[in-house]
Amino acid sequence: MTTIALESPASTGIGARKDYHALNAQLNLFAADGSIQFSKDHEAVSEYLRQHVVPNTKEFSGVAERLDWLVAHAYYEKDFLDDYSPEFVTALHASAHDTGHQFATFLGAFKFFSSYALKSFDGTTYLEGYEERVVATALFLGRGDELLATRLVDEMLTGRFQPATPTFLNAGKAQRGELVSCFLLRLEDNLESIGRGVNSALQLSKRGGGVALLLTNLRETGAPIKKIENQASGVVPVMKILEDSFSYANQLGARQGAGAVYLHAHHPDILRFLDTKRENADEKIRIKTLSLGVVIPDVAFQLAKENREMHLFSPYDVEREYGKPLSDISVNDNYDDLVANPRVRKTTVSAREFFKTLAELQFESGYPYVLFEDTVNRANPLAGWINMSNLCSEILQVNTASVHDAAIGYQEVGRDISCNLGSLNIAQAFASADFGATVETAVRALTSVSDQTEIDAVPSIVEGNRASHAIGLGQMNLHGFLASQRIHYGSAEGIDFTDIYFLTVTYHALRASNLIAIERGEAFAGFEASAYADGSYFDKYTDGEWQPSTERIRELFSTARVAIPSRDDWIALRESVQRHGIYNAYLQAVPPTGSISYVNNSTASIHPIAATVEIRKEGKLGRVYYPAPHMTDDNLEFFEDAYEIGYEKIIDTYAAATRHVDQGLSLTLFFRDTATTRDINKAQIYAWRAGIKTLYYIRLRQPALEGTEIEGCVSCAL
Repeated sequence: MTTIALESPASTGIGARKDYHALNAQLNLFAADGSIQFSKDHEAVSEYLRQHVVPNTKEFSGVAERLDWLVAHAYYEKDFLDDYSPEFVTALHASAHDTGHQFATFLGAFKFFSSYALKSFDGTTYLEGYEERVVATALFLGRGDELLATRLVDEMLTGRFQPATPTFLNAGKAQRGELVSCFLLRLEDNLESIGRGVNSALQLSKRGGGVALLLTNLRETGAPIKKIENQASGVVPVMKILEDSFSYANQLGARQGAGAVYLHAHHPDILRFLDTKRENADEKIRIKTLSLGVVIPDVAFQLAKENREMHLFSPYDVEREYGKPLSDISVNDNYDDLVANPRVRKTTVSAREFFKTLAELQFESGYPYVLFEDTVNRANPLAGWINMSNLCSEILQVNTASVHDAAIGYQEVGRDISCNLGSLNIAQAFASADFGATVETAVRALTSVSDQTEIDAVPSIVEGNRASHAIGLGQMNLHGFLASQRIHYGSAEGIDFTDIYFLTVTYHALRASNLIAIERGEAFAGFEASAYADGSYFDKYTDGEWQPSTERIRELFSTARVAIPSRDDWIALRESVQRHGIYNAYLQAVPPTGSISYVNNSTASIHPIAATVEIRKEGKLGRVYYPAPHMTDDNLEFFEDAYEIGYEKIIDTYAAATRHVDQGLSLTLFFRDTATTRDINKAQIYAWRAGIKTLYYIRLRQPALEGTEIEGCVSCAL
């Protein structure tokens, strides 16, 4: 027998071989009756498993033999298995297989086996099926807690909860990277900090994490060094060093190194920074693979509205004059004082030209990301100033500076940021028999990732993680769920659902973190100075009852038996939090959920689909077709794509979720091929006014080339 429960050729009842790739391609061609050939994609899954996976999977006589072999041959770690009895481990595998998991799409199956399943070192043999990967992840995160491990298997195999790629890919494996999705590092205005930052980026990148770095505090081009004028080279050379570093370091070849850099809009190098992404930029300064993010305060929008000049301030002078770096002060609140201060050197640019340049570059490349600084910090429940985000623009946490000696050692270890991510599948989670228990299990799983992460090579990451225990519980499949309920994305009902759903998640996430704090007798460092401790965080929830504003959503919550927290529930939670604290400094962040959405059969994140049938290029396999989850021939009208929906409805949906999420949401904006830079400018202003915290990519639909239309093509017609 095999412990990896996949159909054998004999059990399928299919004699002749069929080309699973060709079957999948038929998904993108209408049938003779005009219907979409979903069944061909299901057939492609069966053929892929039958022809490719089963013959290339190693067989074992049972669970014990398999695990012993994997440990003996250095495929699995031993410690996480030793936390449980052999009887429990065997029973958990059996219950996992009893769920009868099946891949809903060919791309989901292909993604899992090509990117997540454990393979032999030579890459020829599969050593895990989906159930085995789930059980290994649950056992690893359970840390000997049989109840948590059991609940995790249930939540993952039903598709209600999905750990992020680094966790799902690496948990339990002996040869692995870290479980953490991404990291944020701040650089200070000295070579020791820059050198340590580059080294830290290399160390983190080789372990599989995306890394963002804050450049705001670096002195500008032409600033003095040791009082000698016109010596500093500015931020661009540091960006070039970082880009080369990320291209060199990757996670055992499994994931390419990826990095981002953030710069404040009022830094004197801001236009040089943006110019590195221009298509016609000189190769000496052009940045091809490094992602760019810009931090914009409210005052920049006000200056643009009034058509005034925007002052850019020397971070070298700001730190000497104010006693703290530019990244740690509110430019909005101090703008007039900075302008008036003769000891702070400054230059000016037209505020409108700045925003025009921003839109031009987003039109060309999709970059830069945008962080609305004052919106973020008004919503921040903790003490301190948030000055950057991550590679996907959803992590928003306070950091603190490190101090280094000449040997790039630490004189004072600051707090940098790590992102422990995983997402709920909204459609499946909303159908949970106990929604609160689903959220709690997810919070405990992500807390386990934080507890088990200690990257000694980067002490500032260790210190930040130990102090905050921060996690980022995300969401995906919003569009798929809404469409399955025959609700249009961005409609009044769709926004109403988003609002109340995220409110309910927030309540249960806080309650779970409060329970962990009670169990451990510990709250996150700095809890006493937070809006949770003084109770002000809860004011918006205790001032009145929150209920759906539309009849359709009231019915939906009632039918699903998902209880919306009452005012009394919030008051009781506030009292418990004030008394005992919460364990996690940050609880929610909504990531883009790329590859993992395919495996989970979810629409990505909470944005609309980009296409009814998505076309992806997957290595040597070439084009692969992926149907929008929950789409049928009967509900096509509810699967309008993001380009047609328009940025207003997307922003309105994200704004409804944003007010309940303590960190950020990865928000991509989509535009038709007729869009102009003016349209992008309008979207930026609309997002800022709506209370959006960050913008991720800008996507423009590519116009179809004349003569390339394919007769009967689903993705062309819908």
